[in-house]
Amino acid sequence: MRAALLRLRRTTGLPVAFGGLLHDARRLCIAELNGTATGALRGLAICAGNGLGGKSMALARPCAVTDYPSARHISHEYDAAVAAEGLRSVVAVPVVVRRRVRGLLYGALRTPVPLGERTLDAALAVARDVEQTLVVRDEVQRLLAVAREPVTRGTGALEDVREVHGELRALAPRIADEELRAELLAVCGRLAAAASPGAADRAHGVTLAPRELDVLACLAAGATNATAADRLGLKPETVKGYLRSAMRKLGAHTRMEAVVAARRAGLLP
Repeated sequence: MRAALLRLRRTTGLPVAFGGLLHDARRLCIAELNGTATGALRGLAICAGNGLGGKSMALARPCAVTDYPSARHISHEYDAAVAAEGLRSVVAVPVVVRRRVRGLLYGALRTPVPLGERTLDAALAVARDVEQTLVVRDEVQRLLAVAREPVTRGTGALEDVREVHGELRALAPRIADEELRAELLAVCGRLAAAASPGAADRAHGVTLAPRELDVLACLAAGATNATAADRLGLKPETVKGYLRSAMRKLGAHTRMEAVVAARRAGLLP
């Protein structure tokens, strides 16, 4: 949210931005401020239907007013906080994930000036970026929950573990949150270790770069070079380069030999 507000100010030119994520289906707390002069808006609880943001939440679409204090089409529960910050022209843009509002971004001016379509389009683009971040985070949390389940040695269960491992490795580079990314990669390591007990003792010092391991994880799940490139956000030639490097380190002559060698070394489940 903090990064989104910075982008919102930069791309729209609006001097004030603030926002937050929903705590439940009908209530949001403004947690991040950027460009504000006071702390009047921090922690403000926005309920669906109340004020400009609440209207945007209820309708699941952007809403704007040219002069907040005199706006007739919104309720005015939050006038005191808005007045304390001196805001006049305000836009509220919902972050909608799978048809559910998950957050709100606000941009504002301290003068009553109509906000043009270019400003609204830029604000919507930032909201879509936040939406994609939340989609990725949700998927990571789902996969982490699956990955934390005990690993059994049945063939079907092992294939599930390998599939989850590959998906987690593919998602890792898209995670901006360093703490979450580190947790994700740590879980990948535990999955590999649990699926191949004792393999680390046979590794003989084999070390693969993160991207080399990402590529092998995709290929182990049956992906082609083109599919792996798409999942990892790389060019096919780059994938081939990482694969060649991994094969050389593992002493393999084919991609499947490389996958098998990586599993024996405890680098893949």
